[in-house]
Amino acid sequence: MSEDLREAAPRDEGPADLRLVPPALAAWGGAALAVGVAGWWTLAGVLLCLAGAALLLVPAARRGLRATACAGVLLCAAAGAASGGLHAADLRRGPVPELAAVGGRVETEVTVTADPRLIRPGVDGGRAAPGLVVVTGEVTRVRDRDGTTHRTRAPVLVLVPAGEGRGEWLTLLPSTRLAVRGRLAPARSGDVFAAVLRADGGGPPRIAGRPSTLQRTAGDLRAGLRRATDGLPPDARALLPGLVVGDTSRIGPELKEAFEATDLTHLLAVSGSNLTVVLLLLIGRPGTAQRAERGGLAPRLGIPLRATALAGGGLTLAFVVVCRPDPSVLRAAACGLVTLLAIATGRRRSLIPALAAVVLVLVLYDPWLARSYGFLLSVLATGALLTVAPGWSDALRRRRVPGRIAEALGATLAAQAVCAPVVAVFAARVSLVAVPANLLAEPAVAPATVLGFAALGLAPVWPGAAEAVARVAGLPAGWIARVARTGAELPGAETAWPDGWRGGLLLALVSGLVLLAVRRLPARRWIGAGCAVLLFLAVVRPPPLVRLVTGWPPPGWVFAMCQVGQGDATVLSAGGDTAVVVDAGPDPASVDRCLRDLGVRRIPLLVLTHFHADHVTGLPGVLRGRAVGAIQTTGLDEPPGQAAFVRRTALAAGVPVVRAGAGERRVLGLLEWRVLWPRNHAAGGRHLAEGPNDASVTLLVRTAGGVRLLLLGDLEPPAQQALLRDHPGLGAVDVLKVAHHGSAHQDPGLMRAVRPRLALVSAGRDNPYGHPSPLTVGALRAGGARVLSTDRDGAIAVTGAGQGLAAHTFAVASP
Repeated sequence: MSEDLREAAPRDEGPADLRLVPPALAAWGGAALAVGVAGWWTLAGVLLCLAGAALLLVPAARRGLRATACAGVLLCAAAGAASGGLHAADLRRGPVPELAAVGGRVETEVTVTADPRLIRPGVDGGRAAPGLVVVTGEVTRVRDRDGTTHRTRAPVLVLVPAGEGRGEWLTLLPSTRLAVRGRLAPARSGDVFAAVLRADGGGPPRIAGRPSTLQRTAGDLRAGLRRATDGLPPDARALLPGLVVGDTSRIGPELKEAFEATDLTHLLAVSGSNLTVVLLLLIGRPGTAQRAERGGLAPRLGIPLRATALAGGGLTLAFVVVCRPDPSVLRAAACGLVTLLAIATGRRRSLIPALAAVVLVLVLYDPWLARSYGFLLSVLATGALLTVAPGWSDALRRRRVPGRIAEALGATLAAQAVCAPVVAVFAARVSLVAVPANLLAEPAVAPATVLGFAALGLAPVWPGAAEAVARVAGLPAGWIARVARTGAELPGAETAWPDGWRGGLLLALVSGLVLLAVRRLPARRWIGAGCAVLLFLAVVRPPPLVRLVTGWPPPGWVFAMCQVGQGDATVLSAGGDTAVVVDAGPDPASVDRCLRDLGVRRIPLLVLTHFHADHVTGLPGVLRGRAVGAIQTTGLDEPPGQAAFVRRTALAAGVPVVRAGAGERRVLGLLEWRVLWPRNHAAGGRHLAEGPNDASVTLLVRTAGGVRLLLLGDLEPPAQQALLRDHPGLGAVDVLKVAHHGSAHQDPGLMRAVRPRLALVSAGRDNPYGHPSPLTVGALRAGGARVLSTDRDGAIAVTGAGQGLAAHTFAVASP
C-alpha cells in the first residue's frame, strides 16, 4: 500500500511528535503475541503489565512524566494482549471447533462476511486439481448428525468445489445468509477461523436470507461499474474496478503475476490512496483548507469549510460502504482520515500521532490485524511517506534533481525501502523494477481513480455517461497494466531471495548498508551513472553478458531441458533466437524464465505431447512475449478440460492448433525431425484408448551436427513396445528424454534398442511419486548411459556431437 501523503509534509515544523508511537507499538505487539499463544500465557502477560503499570503510577509524583509514559505503554500492551486473547478464545470454544475436532458432518446457517473468491486450479500430477470457491463467513446456527441444533457465532472458511454453480457462489454479497451442508475440519494454527467447512457438491448456494440494504446498494454500485467497463480492452476492463473499489474478480493470473513482479499490487487492494485522491480533488492541496483562497472543488461549488469537512467525512463513509466494511477497508479508511487531517491542516507534526492513534484503535478493535502483512505494509508505507520521504526528497533536490521528480522519487524509494524486507518474508523475491514501475504508473493512478469513481456514481442514474467516462478512465488504467506487463517481461524483473524473517532481516541489512554508502559517498555523477548502468544490466540481462557471468546457456547448445518442477518442458535450438519447444511444463513463470535464459524469442512450432497438466499448464508462459507459429498436439483430447484450455489459450493468442501424425517429417533451420507416434486412427490406433500418456507425441530429432534425440513424452510400456514394433530399425540415439519423468514403468527392450549415451529426466524436487525411479536410473546406467535429472542437477543443456557430446547443468530456484 502506498498512501499518497508526501504532499502533506512541509519541512519547517520541527521534529515530529512521537509520544503516541510507543503505546501503539506496545498494543500491536501485545495483540500479535496473544492471538498465537494459550490463554493462560495471555492472562499472565496482561496481569504482569497491569502490575508494572500500577507500580509506576502509585509513586507518580516522585517519578514524573517518564514513569507515567512507561505506565501508559504497559497499559496499552495489556489492552492489546487482552483484546487478542479474548478474540483468540472465541475461536477455541463453542460447538463449531468441537465438531471440527472430530470431523463431524453438519448442517449450518452461514452469514457471508466478505466477497467470495476463486482459487485457481493447481497441478496435481498429470491433472489440474479442481478449483475452489472460498467464502469467508460466520456460522450462526449448526446442527450435528445427532440432530442437535446450536446457536453460535463462529467465523469459518467455507470451501466449495468450483462446479456448475460457481458463478452463483462468486456473486454472493456479504451479509447473505446461506444454508450449507458439509464436513467441519480444524483450522490451521494462527488462522482467524474457528474451523474450515468443506461444503458438499458444487451446485448453486441455498439462500436462507437476503443481504442487507447497505450491501445490496454497494453490490449494485460495483456491478454498475463492471457493466460500465464491459467495453474496455481486457486489461483496462480487469484493472479499473480493482483500482477504484478493490474488485479484482476479473484480474487473471498473468496480470496478477505482472503486478506482483513489479511490486504494483498495492494498486489492486483497497487502500487509503484511493480515498486520498478523491479528498484532494474535493479539498485541494495540503494546508489550503483554512486559507481565504481555498483549493479544490469545494470553494468553487460554494461549500463552506465546515460543510467541506462534513463532505470529506461523507466521502469516507461512502468509500467504506462501496468497498465493503471489512477490516482491510476500515484500515484504508482510517489511513484516508489521516490524510484528511493532513489536507485540512498541512501539519506533519499532527500526522504521526494520528497514524499511531489509528494503529492503536484498529489493533484493539481487530487484534488479528497485528499479524496481517497487509496491515504492516500499510503502516510502514504511510509512516515512511510521513517521515523518511521528505528528507530524501530534500536530499535529491540538493543533488539537483527537479522538484516534482525529487518528491515522487523520494516517496517511492522510501516506501520501497521499508516495505521490501516485509515482502521478502512471504514472497521470497525482490523486484528490481519496482521503483521505475511505480514512478511510471503513478501519474496514471489519480486520473484513473477519479474517473473510475465518477463512472461508479453515474452508473445507476446515467449508464451511457458512465460508459463514456469509463472509456476515458480506461486509458490511464491500460497504461498502468502496460507498465506492469512490460516490467514483468524484463529478464531480471525480479530475483530470488531467502524467505522468512531471516531473508527479511538480510534485505533490511543490505538496504541499510546501501543507504549508508549513498550518504557517505560524494555526490559524483559518475558514481550514480555507474550504479544505474549496473542495475540496468541486471534487469535487462543481455544474453552475452549472462553467458559470460553464469556460463548459461553454454555456447552451441542443441537441446535443453528446463527445470520446471514435476513436469516437462524441453527446447530444441534452431539457431539464433529460434527454437522448437516440446511441452510447456506445469508453471508459466518457470518455463518463461527458462526460455528467457536460453534467449528464445521465436518459436515456429510448439509441440504439446499430450494434454496432462504437467505438460500444458505453462502454455501462457511460452506464449508470453514470443512469436509462436503453431501449436501441435496429439490426437486424443484427454483430459478434455485441459485440451479445451490449450485451444482457448491458443485462440486468445491467435496461434493455430494442428494435429501431429505418425510419419510426419519436418525441417527447420538446423533441425530435422520425424513423428514416430501416436499411430494414425486409420492405422489402428488402439493404443490411444490406453490413456493420455500412451497418446504422447514421440519425436526422433536429428541436428545439423548429427546428434540423434528421442523424445518419448510420457509413453507407458505398452506404447513403448508398440513403438519399437512399428520402428524395428530405430537404432541407437545420442540423447533420450526418458518417458514419464523416469518412472519405474519403462520397457527394457526399448532402452536396450536405443542405447542412449545421455538419458535426461525431467522431475520435480521432492516429488511424491519417487521420480526418477532408482530401477530406471540403474537400468539406464547399466546400458552405458549417463543419467541426469532436473530435480538433482537443475536445467540441462546438450552441446557438441560424436565424441564431443556433453551435458551441462545450471541450478535455478526450483518450483
